[in-house]
Amino acid sequence: MLWSGWGDPAKAADLPEPVVKLLREVLGVRPPASPAGSWEEVRLPVTVLPPETLTELIGVVGDGYVRSGDEDRVRHTRGKSTPDLMRMRAGDGSDAPDAVVLPASHDEVLRVLRVCAAHRVAVVPFGGGTSVVGGLTPAREGFSGVVALDLARLNRLVSVDAESMVAELEPGLRAPQAEELLAAHGFTLGHFPQSFEYATLGGFAAARSSGQASAGYGRFDDMVVGMTVATPRGTLELGRAPKSAAGPDLRQVILGSEGAFGVITSLRLRVRPVPQVRVYEGWRFESFAAGSAALRRLAQDGPVPTVLRLSDETETMIGLAKPGELGGMASGAGCLVVAGYEGAAEEVPARRERAAAVLSGLGGTFLGTEPGQAWAHGRYAAPYLRDSLLAAGATVETLETAGFWAGLPRLYDAVRLALHGALGSPLVMCHISHVYGTGASLYFTVVTAQSEDPIAQWEAAKRAANEAIAAAGGTVSHHHGVGRDHRGPYADEIGELGVEILRGIKERLDPEGILNPGVLIP
Repeated sequence: MLWSGWGDPAKAADLPEPVVKLLREVLGVRPPASPAGSWEEVRLPVTVLPPETLTELIGVVGDGYVRSGDEDRVRHTRGKSTPDLMRMRAGDGSDAPDAVVLPASHDEVLRVLRVCAAHRVAVVPFGGGTSVVGGLTPAREGFSGVVALDLARLNRLVSVDAESMVAELEPGLRAPQAEELLAAHGFTLGHFPQSFEYATLGGFAAARSSGQASAGYGRFDDMVVGMTVATPRGTLELGRAPKSAAGPDLRQVILGSEGAFGVITSLRLRVRPVPQVRVYEGWRFESFAAGSAALRRLAQDGPVPTVLRLSDETETMIGLAKPGELGGMASGAGCLVVAGYEGAAEEVPARRERAAAVLSGLGGTFLGTEPGQAWAHGRYAAPYLRDSLLAAGATVETLETAGFWAGLPRLYDAVRLALHGALGSPLVMCHISHVYGTGASLYFTVVTAQSEDPIAQWEAAKRAANEAIAAAGGTVSHHHGVGRDHRGPYADEIGELGVEILRGIKERLDPEGILNPGVLIP
């Protein structure tokens, strides 16, 4: 991962001059006052981890797997939100860990946690580093140091139960590695979020990730049938059966806990056969309301495509339905639906034909496979576009929420109005990214000219959006998580008693409070 941006630096590209001109004329975007700093300009805090603690950690994981060099520390600093990247581009490495620890087994994770608890060292579980809600920025106050617990060495496919269609995998596996290993056995997870190329399985579980094919495969938390978790108090083994009536499901306590309750060291996941056929297509609807009604009908009555998403008028016109491009749609009229079908060769055509009858019957116009195939080809490219926009002087960021179908129009309008009120005349785009029988998620992309203090600019806009989401009855996050950025709105969402429950769990599993302090828990 690029230390000050997203992904592979070789894939980053400057914006075409016509796009730069458009940004300048429409949004007033100007080049930043100062260019992004270099690696050598990153300012790191002095390491404060006591030498005796380092020695104990080396004794657990081995020489060479406790690293405190500048590069390791920089690469484990924060996540990939726009404010995170802006701070790194400005050379601000103040949140860097004192060291990076790389255990290779569940037992080593347990022992690392015991050492850190004994010495009051904060521990940040680290997977792919793709958090966009401040999930990797701990509070340092009251601790003798901070370590990033990088799980990259826990990267095995442990077993495959083909009869039950369950596979056990370790959390440090990146999604592409996991898919490659499972494909050798004829299986797939079917989990393809925008962070797919870099995020890890442990991160997916800890943040309740939702992939772009969730309509067909479900969210990642739907796939988890069991897990092993290391805590400062010991081991949790969760999940003896697909479902159980033996009390509250403690798997749900760990899912979404963002490393604040424990460290996932193994996952038992439901898998599916690798699809024989994958086909993606585009449909056009006159309005966002008409397209939403069509998606609701499919989600409630079927057949449900594997991928189902709807861009509003602005996003369709700009062309973000083709990630990585601007102006990708020649015609700005209407709203684009992308529908994708994956499965057995004898099943996909029939499901596609039945869905097409629903879409056309509700006013949809078939655009062929080109828009869908273009989306599939560029589905992981949008974060690179963000880097290019930041370099050009634009503030660009995303936020997401979800609500029930009946309240979705109000939620959509409320967030857009809040962003316009906070930013003046930004470009606000939205798409429905995940659908359910009862509701859907809304994913917003915002572009505006950078102010003199772009971080404060975005924080004000995000506060306004969060307030609008709460007032309209939406959730503060559908799949990005809580981190530090959403703690306040999350507390309001679950109420005082809900906060007390979370704190009680935290105190019981992590009495010294060393796990990702400042994250998730209000």
